[in-house]
Parts: sequence; structure tokens; C-alpha cells
Amino acid sequence: MKLVRGAWKLLVGIKDALVLVAMLLFFGLLFAALNSRPSAPTIKDGALVLDFDGPIVEQPEEVPPLAFVSGQEIGRQYRLRDVVRAIDTAKDDARVKAIVLDLDRFGGAYPATLGEVADALMRARQAGKPVLAYATGYTDGGYRLAAAASEIWMDPLGGTFFSGPGGSRLYYKGLIDKLGVNTHVYRVGKFKSAVEPYTRTDESPESREASQALYGTLFGQWKEAIARSRPKARIADWLVQPAQVVQAAGGNLSKANLSSGIVDKLGDRIAFGRRVAELAGTNDSKPAGWFNRIPYHAYVAANPIADKGEIGVVTVAGEIVDGKAGPGTAAGDTIAKYILDGLAEKKLKALVLRVDSPGGSVMASERIRLAVMEAKRRGLPIVVSMGGLAASGGYWVSTPADVIFAEPSTITGSIGIFGILPSFENTLAKIGITSDGVKLTPLAGQPDFAGGFNAETDAVIQATIEHGYAQFLSRVAQSRKLPVARVHEIAQGRVWDGGTARQIGLVDRFGTLDEAIKEAARRAKLDPATAKPVYLEKKPTWAAQIAQQIGNREEEDAGAPGGALARIAAEQRQMLARAAGDVRRLALGGSVQARCLECGALGPSRATADDQRLFAVLLARVGL
Repeated sequence: MKLVRGAWKLLVGIKDALVLVAMLLFFGLLFAALNSRPSAPTIKDGALVLDFDGPIVEQPEEVPPLAFVSGQEIGRQYRLRDVVRAIDTAKDDARVKAIVLDLDRFGGAYPATLGEVADALMRARQAGKPVLAYATGYTDGGYRLAAAASEIWMDPLGGTFFSGPGGSRLYYKGLIDKLGVNTHVYRVGKFKSAVEPYTRTDESPESREASQALYGTLFGQWKEAIARSRPKARIADWLVQPAQVVQAAGGNLSKANLSSGIVDKLGDRIAFGRRVAELAGTNDSKPAGWFNRIPYHAYVAANPIADKGEIGVVTVAGEIVDGKAGPGTAAGDTIAKYILDGLAEKKLKALVLRVDSPGGSVMASERIRLAVMEAKRRGLPIVVSMGGLAASGGYWVSTPADVIFAEPSTITGSIGIFGILPSFENTLAKIGITSDGVKLTPLAGQPDFAGGFNAETDAVIQATIEHGYAQFLSRVAQSRKLPVARVHEIAQGRVWDGGTARQIGLVDRFGTLDEAIKEAARRAKLDPATAKPVYLEKKPTWAAQIAQQIGNREEEDAGAPGGALARIAAEQRQMLARAAGDVRRLALGGSVQARCLECGALGPSRATADDQRLFAVLLARVGL
């Protein structure tokens, strides 16, 4: 027995030693990988492939460092300024023989963002660079980009599906009533409709009026852009009577698209690849349809932006929240720190605020505004550049600007604030739970989420909201040099397109971020041709860069959805994920908010990471 026990201990010791060696080897390799600098790729002749398998955004979320180890899906997002820089660089790069748009998995973008990318593609096309687009099917956003191509290809089994902006929203009033939740809403502004999903079962007349005006203008801009890029495309019938057009073609969508001039060629991916190979070259040892390609991420990495400059650029992208957060979320403390650290550590001559946000927390918005005001106090010119969206809290942080740039299709305004708090006295009563206690003052124990709010509490909170709205009006009036009464007239939570916003004085000029940077240079008495921007933001960790590189290598193996209808179905799933986020915001969003509801239906289809996680949990709970 002693011999057996000894042999057993020896085997256990060997096993433990092997496990320890394996762990040390794993963590050693992981440490080496995380601390190695990814080398700049070598670019060879070929076609620059813009395979947009995700949305184009102002500031992508950072990839979790261990996402590839845990098996977590790496959602891809494409930074607008990187996309535009890649296209403009490729325009004059002799190694780039063509630009290829692969739009089968495109995740969308705000109208102004689509316009900026399409303009860059048109510049390349006009410079003589072939631009070819391919998709199984095109929806509105993808076709906005494809229309700038010199050749539009589509799979013979595919087709287009143009729906225009707008669509259904979810309203939770009926569910809230069934659950017995009492929703306490405090707001100012008859157009401030962000609270309506919790208080109504349908859209209010005021919200419908504002939405129709906004969507109508943006849709008109979309049609005008398509007409400029593709003057021979007979697209009007597809927008007015699509069923008749398709029925006249015997149900053959692709044939109808071809005869209408909406696409130029029908062909599968092999045929398209052979066409690109005529321009970019190929290798006979490769499979049919292969062509020499330059991956987008490799091209961006090989053409980095300068990291030193005199014009500080800080990005306010995503929902504005209190505290700290990573890229893609506009956290008040984080962005304020970027600005204040930039003022202390860098020799800045001007500050440009790039805003792409639907708003959010008023406290966080004010935190950002005060940091910008500190730059202004030090004598720096302040220029705001609005991206696809700068509404509500996004406009609040823009008020210190000396000049505001936007695009005609920028979504802005929504000047108004609200607060929304639930209480559960009726819900608890349904299961036999009540509350009571001694209250020596009107506000004792208030707000009481278990016992309900009293009239005194409601009055105090509503007065606070009205005071916050008055502050908002005052800041806008001072910034835009308008009477407060005039600002109130165009405010009240109403959302405007950039063109109308310029007419009513909320925006000064049309222009991109580059034009805003040049204006900041002029105001700082610098040469706009030589002044360089420096982006005040967190640099991605090496771990995140490696995770992204692994995701980039995997992207070629990802399957594409089967055409426009499959992509629309995916967008609907994203809408349900956003609905889960709406529930989360009702339960947890206790701060005063300056946020825009109408904006959500006009941008990328991707829900936030938190919304998607909550949606996945809910699906798991119900066994789906």
C-alpha cells in the first residue's frame, strides 16, 4: 500500500507540475502578446477593400482585451475620420488600383456621416480612381454610399429595399399599467418626447409634427444626393409604388433594379471578383474571384494620423453619462479630464469640440461645458463641429462655442430637459406589501419608491426641471446672441435638421471636422494649411489592439446576411435590444436628462453593449 500511495503522490505531483508549467506558458505568451507593439503592415498593389461589417461611428467602443479568449463576439465599428482619411489617401496612392465597397453587412450611420463618406468616395471617383460597390441587397444607408461608386454590382438573387426614415417606436404605457408601476414624469417643452414611451401608448401630435418635418427634410436630402450621384437612376417609382414595379418585372427584383438604372451589373461574388481583378490584379493559384486586396484596417494602420499638434480636438460621442466610461460613451468626468489634462500638458492654441451625441445626463453635460469654459477662460478659441447628431445634451455642451459647424443633415436642437422616476406602491400592493412610517416633514422619506411620491415632492422636482430648462435657454441665448423668448420659441425639445438649424440661428456654418479645425487655426492666428490637430482621448491599450487585430483576421470568415431582408430583420432585433435598454433607463436613470428620442431611428442600427447584454439575459430567462 505504501508503494501505491507513493506512486499516486508522484503522479499527482507530476500532474500539478504540468498544470503549473502550462499556466506559466500561457500567461507568459499572453504577457508577451499584450506588450508587443503591432508592426505597421506593408501595403502592396491591390484594391482597397472597405468591408463595412458594422456601423460607421464617430468613436468606436474599445474591444475588451480578453474578448477573443472568452469567445465574446467582437462587434466592429468604423471611425468616421479613419474611413474618410483612408479614402482620401487612397485617391492619390498609386498602389491602390481601385476602391471596393462591400456592403453586405453594413451596419448603417447617421445621414450626415453617410454624406461625408459618400463625398470622399466621389472625390476619389472624380480623381479617376475606380470605385466599385457590391451587395446582395441594398437598403437606404448602403445605397447612399453605393451611389457614389463608378460601378454598382448586385447579386442576381438580391434586390433593393428603400423605406425612407421613420418607422414604429415601442411604447410601454400598457405594460407599465399592468405591472402597477407609477411613472412620475417631469419635463419642459411640448416637443420633448423622450418620456412618451413611458406615458403614452402612441405618438403625441406634437412629436408627430416634429418627426414628420425632420424625416421629410432628411428624406428629401437623401433623394437629392442620389439624384446627383446617379442622375440616370429612376428611383422615384421605387419610393412611391414599389410593389407595382416589382410585379411588372415578374417578381424579379434584381432585373427591375437593373432596368431602372439603380444598379449597373448583376453578378455573384466570383463575377464581381473577376471584374476587380481586371483593375487590381490577381494570382492564378488563388480560388476563382480572388483579387489583390488591401485590407482596410491594414491601410489605416499604415497611414496613421499625427499625434502632435496645436489644435486640441475632444470627441463627445455616444450617450452623455455621469462619471467615467470608455470610448463610445460620453462620460462627463472622463471628457472633462481629457480637456483639463490637455490644457495642462499640451501647448494648445485652440480647442475643437466634435459632438456626436443624443444627449443624456444634464449634470454630466454641465461638467463637460465647464471644462470647455475653462479653455475659453484661458483665451483659446472654441469651435464646435457637429457630426451626425448633436441634440439635447449634445447641444448643451456646444453652447460655449465661438462658432458652430454642422452638416445640412446633422440632427440637432432638442433643447429641453426632463426627469422620469418610477414608484412601485401599486405593484407591491398586488402581492400584499404596503408601507408606512413616521414622517416629520413633507419630504421625509421622499422620493418614496415603495410608498409613492407626494405632491410636495412632485412640485419640488418639477420646479427643478423648469429651472434647468431656464438655464438651458439662457446659455443658448447668450451663445447664439438671441433673445431668450426667441430661443424658447425654437426650443421646447424640438429636433431640427442642420439646414433649418442654420436658418434659425442654432448653427453658424456648414462644414466637416477638417473645416472646423482650419477655422480654429485661423482664430488662433495659425496657418490653417500647416496647423495640426491633436486628439484628446484615451489611446487603445495594446491588449485591445491585439484583440481587434484578431477580430480583423476573423472578419474574412464571417458569413454575410442573405440580402436586404435579412439585414432588416437584424435591425429589428437591434430595436428589441434598445427596448431592453429603455427599461434599464426607466429603472436606473434617476438623474435629470437632456436626451433626444427621435434621433434613435435615424442612426446606426447597433444597440449599445449594455442594451445587448440585457437583451441576451432577457432572452435566456424566457428560454429563447
